[in-house]
Amino acid sequence: MNAMTDITQPSHCSDEEWALRVQLAYCYHLVDFFGWTETIFNHISARLPGPAHHYLVNPFGLNYTEVTPANLLKVDLQGHKLEESSFDANPAGFALHSAVHGARDDIHCLIHTHTTPISAVVQKKRAFSHDDFYGAQLYGRIGYHTFEGITLFDDEKKRMIASLGDKHILVLRNHGIAVGESSIEKAFFLLWTVQRAAENQVAAGALGGEDNLLEPGIAERCAHLTAMLIRESGFATKFFDAMVRKLTAERGRPF
Repeated sequence: MNAMTDITQPSHCSDEEWALRVQLAYCYHLVDFFGWTETIFNHISARLPGPAHHYLVNPFGLNYTEVTPANLLKVDLQGHKLEESSFDANPAGFALHSAVHGARDDIHCLIHTHTTPISAVVQKKRAFSHDDFYGAQLYGRIGYHTFEGITLFDDEKKRMIASLGDKHILVLRNHGIAVGESSIEKAFFLLWTVQRAAENQVAAGALGGEDNLLEPGIAERCAHLTAMLIRESGFATKFFDAMVRKLTAERGRPF
């Protein structure tokens, strides 16, 4: 991605970590660009290479548009900062992100949001429908977790992981969602798909008339093909890079 090349890399930071920092900072700016932020709240994390399960997360108190590669926090699974920073992380993020990064080696990026459409859908008992183009792509890919209040406490971690199972989308009932994938690009594309499914479901629910329901086998096939396409091709990277180009064309270089 050409937009990465002019950003100054600190001497103490490896090339691999710096590239991850740049990509994660762009992800924060894209979430703001699409209007999916919750002011200074919510969080996106990316696991750093290595066996220690350290990860990067946003400094608490900054707008997503203020996140840069350099000010991202490096923390361990207990939420302790591993490098000097004047910022702290949001404690509500530790229970969720540390739980997933500690338990799922296949998830390297986790994004938590609760946009209005998503919050509305997960408040319903049925939660996500699989009867529209985007909802069908989520068939069999969602774990559901019962709301226990603000996610702050260590004892909830094991229950969240049990609720997630081997899935990549965790519905936090009466709250929001978390999506996780093996890369930032794949997680961002999955978030976009979940957001579109929620928007369509809310819009369809506001209309009168009977829904045209899909056969479960059709939805299952859609979900399988989408998951295979994202994980076995460069589709998500092309999408992410195109959205970064759109962001920079409309707003200029973000950092």
